[in-house]
Amino acid sequence: MEVSRLLITYQMTSKPFQVPTDLFIRQFKWHMTMIVGSVVAICILYIRVSWRDGTVPLPPQPHPACKSSGSFLQELSDLTHLLHWPPTPGDGGNLLSSTSPQTSTYHLRGPSQASYTLGGYLEAVLVARDHQGRPKTHGGDLFRAQLLSPYLKAGVPGDIRDLENGTYLLTFPLLWAGQVQVQVRLIHSSEAVGVLRGIWRDQWATVDFTGYFRGPTGHEEIVTCNVNPLLTGEEESTCHYRDEDTGELWFCARPPTLPCDSLVGHSSGHYWNVTTPHEEALLAWNVTDKDLPQGISPIWVAKESNKSLVVSPQQPCRPGIPGPRPSGFYHRAVWHSLSCSGRSFSTAASVLGCLAGRIVHMMGDSTLRQWWEYLRDTVPSLKPVDLHATYHTGPLMAVETTRDIVLHWRAHSWPLRSLRTPVASLHSVARELGGLAGGPHTVVVLGLGAHFTTFPPSVFVQRLAGIRAAVAALLAREPHTLVVIKLANTGYKSAYGSDWFTLQVNRLLRAAFADLRVAFVDAWEMTSSLGLPDRIHPGRLIVRNEVNVFLSFVCPT
Repeated sequence: MEVSRLLITYQMTSKPFQVPTDLFIRQFKWHMTMIVGSVVAICILYIRVSWRDGTVPLPPQPHPACKSSGSFLQELSDLTHLLHWPPTPGDGGNLLSSTSPQTSTYHLRGPSQASYTLGGYLEAVLVARDHQGRPKTHGGDLFRAQLLSPYLKAGVPGDIRDLENGTYLLTFPLLWAGQVQVQVRLIHSSEAVGVLRGIWRDQWATVDFTGYFRGPTGHEEIVTCNVNPLLTGEEESTCHYRDEDTGELWFCARPPTLPCDSLVGHSSGHYWNVTTPHEEALLAWNVTDKDLPQGISPIWVAKESNKSLVVSPQQPCRPGIPGPRPSGFYHRAVWHSLSCSGRSFSTAASVLGCLAGRIVHMMGDSTLRQWWEYLRDTVPSLKPVDLHATYHTGPLMAVETTRDIVLHWRAHSWPLRSLRTPVASLHSVARELGGLAGGPHTVVVLGLGAHFTTFPPSVFVQRLAGIRAAVAALLAREPHTLVVIKLANTGYKSAYGSDWFTLQVNRLLRAAFADLRVAFVDAWEMTSSLGLPDRIHPGRLIVRNEVNVFLSFVCPT
């Protein structure tokens, strides 16, 4: 698809100001524009979702009714509440006063027992302390708690309740019999979270991108691009590109001689220095993602009625089922869902039987590409088709002609950190969804999040608004279409891609699709339940279980 079909290009030229105007004022104006845009985006996009090109009449398509402006203001208020995190009071300038993984402690809430009952709960109390051993008086730390049985390859995430006074209540469900142990890890101190919150609040981006323009003679010019025109390095003249379906904007500095519509390539640019030396110390490796000293001896969980495992619910895995916490657990390296009766697809024949006659459209980041790669590698007869595309952005396709299976993956559009890739290959997810007829043989999988942690949440909110409207329209015209949302997984621990950012992204993902009949694959919990090192691209064990959950929704019985 040519760029001209995807984008409307403009040249923006700013005249010199009559009076001095500093960057802060311009950023404030842009900030207000983004807030207003996020509030009205969903309403506008509901109207636009079936109106892609005013010059070509299209048959009317059903779409949700537009909500009133009052309800949108309420939604914005709910969004603020959704992203609430306990503040870090005080200066925060003393590193020794920040939460320490070496001195923080945890212990059982009640007296220790000789054994515990399968299906019950274990409770513990965590006391956060600073580097001098003093108890903290406020919350806001990002801890991770797990209950593990390494010899059984079993694990489940614990629930952490922040009492906002330096104390945390930990609760673990006892879901398998045998010896189990508690593990608690400090991902980020509350002071480090304060740094990350400041970046989200004060920085319009922490990275930039490169745009490649090419003329008819092959001459190329390279410029900086980003989500905000003030971040392109050219305040007086920029090109901007508008997504016709969602209204999202992308900006590039205007090339010296070439026109705006000669943009042909896109790639990552630079990571910006957005932290001070003190902030870097709070995010340093020696205080980030570290285990606390063992505070609870291993305990024994006894069998119940000769059962050694809590059985998954009997209801089939279907879109719209409630998502409990935790959503599941591992036992013998197999994920057991606590929301539905998940199935195992351990052989190529079982995968083929499930996907027979289906077209699967995967759209998102490289963690979702791992699903495509896993299916390709697991099923020998699923043959990749060489589309002569850039592999890391796609599009990729594999087919199994005897079973009528087609498997697609493609990256979402900018912002996308990638090697150089053709702009024409970066399709809008909303537009791709708008081009699907849908039906019982159509499966859509969306995986978003990792490439949005380098921007304030308003950028992701606007992206979600467009995609949500497109999903709603797809399900309205063909309700038997299966739509699966893959939540973002754990991984990065830096100012550019922290688990704290990812946690907020997942909150937004769940909220955006909560009232639609879609299925969720909780990659966050599936990558934080075992005692494995975090990787932005999880290993095969994790990916296999993620795909099993996905296929359980495709073939629930």
